[in-house]
Amino acid sequence: MYFTRPLAKLIEQFQKFPGVGPKSAQRMAFYVLDLDMSAVREIADSIVEAKEKVKNCTQCFHLTAQDPCEICQNSKRDQHLICVVAEPRDVIALERSAEFRGLYHVLTGLISPLEGKGPDELTIRELLRRIGEGQINEVILAINPTIEGDATVLYLNQLLRPLGTRVSRIAFGLPVGGDLEYADDVTLAKALEGRRDI
Repeated sequence: MYFTRPLAKLIEQFQKFPGVGPKSAQRMAFYVLDLDMSAVREIADSIVEAKEKVKNCTQCFHLTAQDPCEICQNSKRDQHLICVVAEPRDVIALERSAEFRGLYHVLTGLISPLEGKGPDELTIRELLRRIGEGQINEVILAINPTIEGDATVLYLNQLLRPLGTRVSRIAFGLPVGGDLEYADDVTLAKALEGRRDI
C-alpha cells in the first residue's frame, strides 16, 4: 500500500503506541489530517508539555507535575498506611475506587529476571527508607498476581516482615456480578484464599 512519505512516517509513529496496529495507526493518521491546524498544534503541544513537565514524585514515584505530588502533600490522607503498586497507572486505578485514603509507593516495575530487571532497578530502597523514617503501621501490596508480581511480593515480604510493620496483600478473585461457572480455576482458588468473615 502506498502512502506519501510524511503520511507513512505519521502512521509509523502511531504504530509505536502500545496496542496500536497498522489499521488503527492509519485511522489515527487520517483523523489527524482531517483536523484543523490549531487542533493539531494543541495535540502536539500537549504531548511536548506532558513530556517536559511530568516526572516521578521523589517520595512515592507516582507521576506528577509538582514535587512532592498532590497525594503526598495531602495531610488528610492516612500517613501511617502505604499501598505499594508496580506502576503509576495502578495508583490511578486505586484512586478511581475512592476507597484507599493512605499514601502510595510506586515500584516502577516488577522483579523480572527474563527482562533483566532485579530488585536494584526498582524503588525498593526508597520504600524501606520511607518505612524506616515514618510511623508506618501497614504496607499493602497491591500487585498483580502474575509470576513477576508474585516474585516481587515474596521478595518484599521477606524484607518488610522483620521491620515489625504489618504487611498485607489485596485479595483477588471473582469480579462483582461474575458467575462461578465461568471463572477459571486460579481465580476461584484466589477467591477462596481471600475470603473473609461476614
